[in-house]
Parts: sequence; C-alpha cells; structure tokens
Amino acid sequence: MTHTAPRIVAPPRPRATTTGAAPATTSDGEGEDVGALLEPFRRELTGYCYRMLGGAFEADDAVQETMLRAWRSYDRFEGRSSLRSWLYRIATNVCFDHLGSSKRRERPMGLGGPQPAEEQYFGDVLAEDRWLEPMPDDAVLPREGDPADVAVGRESIRLAFVAALQHLPARQRAVLVLREVLRWSAAEVAALLDTTVASVNSALQRARATLGAKGLRRSGGEDGDGADAPEPQWSQIDHELLERYLDAFERYDMDALVALLHEDAVLNMPPYTMWVHGRSEVIRWMTGPGAGCRGSRCVPVQANGSMAYGQYRRDPSGGWSPWGLAVLEDDGSGRITGITTFLDTATWFPRFGLPDRLPAL
Repeated sequence: MTHTAPRIVAPPRPRATTTGAAPATTSDGEGEDVGALLEPFRRELTGYCYRMLGGAFEADDAVQETMLRAWRSYDRFEGRSSLRSWLYRIATNVCFDHLGSSKRRERPMGLGGPQPAEEQYFGDVLAEDRWLEPMPDDAVLPREGDPADVAVGRESIRLAFVAALQHLPARQRAVLVLREVLRWSAAEVAALLDTTVASVNSALQRARATLGAKGLRRSGGEDGDGADAPEPQWSQIDHELLERYLDAFERYDMDALVALLHEDAVLNMPPYTMWVHGRSEVIRWMTGPGAGCRGSRCVPVQANGSMAYGQYRRDPSGGWSPWGLAVLEDDGSGRITGITTFLDTATWFPRFGLPDRLPAL
C-alpha cells in the first residue's frame, strides 16, 4: 500500500496440474464412470486439504493426487466403507505426505511483534510456501445445506482458524477437522486413521487445548455436535459492514474508517513480514506510506468465510490497476479487527475471478 515499496511481479502460479489425472470418462472396466463417481467430492476434499495444508494451490495439488490415487486403485475398493470415507483416507495420507516435507505456513503476526507504521519497517519478503494463503469460498464451501453446517464450514476456513491449525501436529489437525468441522464420530475417525477411539479423543482434547491457548474457540460443541456453532458469517450485518467499509475506503474518509476499526485492529500485507497493531497505527499507515491507496476502487469477493475485496489503485495511464486482495476480519459486532492484503495480484486476482484492470469511468 505504498508507492515506493517494491511491487510483486510474480507470474500467476498454475492451477493444480491434471497431467496423468484420471480421465473423467474412463470406466473401471465394468461400465462405471469412475471420474463421475469421484468428481462430486472435489469441493469438500479441497476444503479439507486446505484446512490441513494452509495453501490454496497446495490443496489443489493434494486433491488432484487424491483423485488420481483413487482412480488408479478403484478396482480394489471393496465397499467396506463408504466411497466418501475411502476418499478422505486417501486425502489424509496425501496431506500427511505433504506435511512431512514442508514448513509450517504462517501469517505475519506469527513471526514476531508489530512494527511502527513506517515504510522503513516494511519487512522482508518471504517465499510463497511460507504464507497462509487465501481461498475463495466457492472452492471449498457447499452452496447449500444445513445452516449450522454451513456456518461451521465458514468459520473453519477463516484465516485465523486455519493459521492456528497449522500449529497442530498433523494427526491432531486431521482429528480436529474431521470431528469438529466435518462432524465425523470418534469411531469413524479412528477407523480412518487406523487407531483407537481413545486415541482420537485424546488427540482432540490436545488440539482443543492448543486452539484455546491461541484464543480461538473450536468450531463445534464438546462432542463435535455443533452446540457452539457460530451464526452464519454472511449475514445482512456482514454485507452492511462491508458496504460501509468499502464506501469509507474508496472515499478515503479516515474518520469513517476509524469508526469501523476495532481499537486492536491489525494490518498486514503478505508476502512482507511487516504488520501494524492498533487502530491509530493502521490509520497512520493509511495516511503515511499507504496514502497512494487514496482514490482506489474495490470489487467485493468472498474469501475464507469473510468479507473481502480486490483493490485497484488509480493508474496514471488511465483506469485502475490491481493492487491487492484484501480479506477483512471482524469481531461480530460491527468492528473490523484485521486487514490482510495479499499483494501478489498476478496469482490471486485470476483465482478469485477478478478482472486484470478496471477501465476509466
């Protein structure tokens, strides 16, 4: 959000490769269209792998590998469990393989303390595989279903929740997601992980304790029954808050923005390590190094179960050019608690279906 800070000029990363993938029309030799049987599970598997891995493209690759393994071994699927359970077993093993060779993905707030809202503290640029990445809601959430399940799904892809999951050991991560997000029984999870119900319950308690230490409530009730499930995130209140925020931001009305920011709001801009803390520091950044955002236009999108938008800054040659994909976090009472702007627009704007520029009015 500054004129002189180095811009990200990375080419867009490719979507999950389909080289060698299961042809959608290939049968198992007995007339079954295996690809057609597997494809309906892609969205929910992507959500599962994203929560496990924290990377959008890494999740795509994991799901593609899951589909390929399932297609190759479908003739050995004996039907002793459901097809869904079998696919989740494969996906879990794929995720475990990924996690065994990768570093934990983080947010800037997990790497050190806040910095003053000055350009000289902009921070280092870390490699893409170190950051928690944004995910479009449509790629991982069901379009319809039980409102409580939809609410839990949205809450469990929020940036703060997915970031906290990355601090859990792989098996605890899987147990917590399967039990409290997907509502599997302890017996079902034990069967998937080839362990005991007692071991699953123990892992779940340890995972809950870790999340509790990070100030995050779990996504389900004490027994994974959704008793503590949050209200659906995209309520009328959310829409109105986003409209008010975007109106204030496009007008660059600092008084209106102050009224919408929580006193402990944070601002961060991956892939830079810098983050600032506190409403006054956020405003000081916006009126200082980030003043070039004045005159921006914004296009709303849905990301991580949260309010989000593509930000375009005024282009001297005319129109508006991509600047960042911003994800807003809120406290549920009408205050913005976090502004995360992902600056690699070449990667994220195509992923979210955002245009590569906005024409002059």
